[in-house]
Amino acid sequence: MSEKKGRYVLWFDEIGIEDVPLVGGKSASLGEMTRRTSVPVPYGFATTAEAYRYYIKANRLDEKISEILKELKDPNDTQTLQRVGARIRSLIASAEMPKDLEEEIVKAYEELARRVGEEDPFVAVRSSATAEDLPDASFAGQQETYLNVHTADEVVEKIKHCYASLFTDRAIFYRIQKGFDHMAVALSAVV
Repeated sequence: MSEKKGRYVLWFDEIGIEDVPLVGGKSASLGEMTRRTSVPVPYGFATTAEAYRYYIKANRLDEKISEILKELKDPNDTQTLQRVGARIRSLIASAEMPKDLEEEIVKAYEELARRVGEEDPFVAVRSSATAEDLPDASFAGQQETYLNVHTADEVVEKIKHCYASLFTDRAIFYRIQKGFDHMAVALSAVV
């Protein structure tokens, strides 16, 4: 994993189950199936938890998110939970993708297009949280998936929306219920 640390994009054949902290359970499982089985897995790549953290840090979102979360005194207060969640998702989704990260994602999408022999292939962009499958908690299914994503620009945009979906109302509520630090979870986007 050390040669993978610090990278923002990894191909399925570069990752496996040992990389859950870096790419989340869904991405790691796709990598494991690609590398170790004969199961037909559409080829693809994943952005790493490092990429997510870089995106958050480059846009100085961590403190803003923490401040907004302070408004939520009671997670059972549905109106406040919805308002807080919507503000955080909007903040994350509307932030600017750092140019070097965007270039890496675009380059990976273009390489994927080359490998599948299509100019702008339709892809799915799926969320894979780094805390999905802990022994005492299951975060799977709480973040978003986008289907029929077409063009490099759309892929970049949907990755931002995947990042934002780490703060769906149900994900915020669940992390509070489980006593899990919101800022300790990162997200990988599977393309």
